[in-house]
Amino acid sequence: MQTAQQFTSLSHLACSQCGQQYSSFEVHTFAPCCNQPLVAQYDLPNSFSKQMLRGREATMWRYREVLPVRDPVNIVSLGEGMTPILTPHHLRAKYALPGLLIKDESGNPTGSFKARGLSAAVSKAKEAGAHTCIVPTAGNAGGALAAYCAAAGMKAIVVMPRHTPQVFKDECRLYGADLVLVDGLISDCAKKVAELKQTIDCFDISTLKEPWRLEGKKTMGYEIAEQLNWELPDVILYPTGGGTGLIGMWKAFDEMERMGWVGSHRPRMIAVQAATCQPIVHTWHGAQPNCRNYVGRPSIANGLAVPNPFAERMILQVLRDSQGLPIAVPDADMIDAVKVIARLEGLLIAPEGGALLVALRELLSQGLIGHEEKILLLNTGSGYKYLENIV
Repeated sequence: MQTAQQFTSLSHLACSQCGQQYSSFEVHTFAPCCNQPLVAQYDLPNSFSKQMLRGREATMWRYREVLPVRDPVNIVSLGEGMTPILTPHHLRAKYALPGLLIKDESGNPTGSFKARGLSAAVSKAKEAGAHTCIVPTAGNAGGALAAYCAAAGMKAIVVMPRHTPQVFKDECRLYGADLVLVDGLISDCAKKVAELKQTIDCFDISTLKEPWRLEGKKTMGYEIAEQLNWELPDVILYPTGGGTGLIGMWKAFDEMERMGWVGSHRPRMIAVQAATCQPIVHTWHGAQPNCRNYVGRPSIANGLAVPNPFAERMILQVLRDSQGLPIAVPDADMIDAVKVIARLEGLLIAPEGGALLVALRELLSQGLIGHEEKILLLNTGSGYKYLENIV
């Protein structure tokens, strides 16, 4: 058994804008210097090699040296991570895409990629001695927080839009969470969380308003590299609401290059949004200076209905650095794509995942993605939770 000191190479936290450092031994939300997300920094160990992964557990905690938990006794895990990368043979043939791949996150605990971030964040909350966690959510993050808090013996408070499909509400209650329903979108839920925090002592796990969910989400980047024999795709299409996974994968690619695990080649990152809620697209094209005052509408892809992403600046930087772009697609097309993928591949994916196929077809038609490229679609969750809205 490794000691707590050896378990992680976590060094400090840094402001994502100016780089000012903060202690990783203290509880932080976001950087007060610039009002921007804090990012975990590691003394990337020369002793941590790809070969060390052989025989390790098939969860995201196989990358423990670059995850933030100091003492393994504090890890709260339900087996998240190491989701498969699938070869969609029929989609490849239909669209003449010989290099098309799908990383399917639906097999994670509670049915989505949110399990990764919540495993890391609840583990760090436990390490900090917290007894209650709170989160505003569009759906999947609430169920994940409720599950991981139950596993940790902690209390969960989930603040969710009232129009969210019933299954998301039911799972939170089944895990024992206190569920607060709000009229509006996740931005309105965030305001309710701020109000509740004035009278409740709780660990706030809002997207990128604490540094640890990002660390769990970045493990998707490590897995993509490992599963593809350390050669990254040419293009990654990713459903982007709060953007934690997009930023996290980019962070993982940088860390792996610094450790010598991958070369300098990077995928073009495509942020896919809903036509009803596309703040990143609007800022990218100059329709607004930033998303602060953007007003969105609900989407069948609940996770995309994020009108004011706190990490907008970081999302845009990843898109610029990767020579990628954002694109928005209509809800009706997402539903059609979910049905196409189900009938052709036997995969029932979330509408957020369906949005990726719609975006891919549009970008192919514009010549912005080539048919010969190695393309990865990252499906973020299970379609079973959305059945009442898509059948």
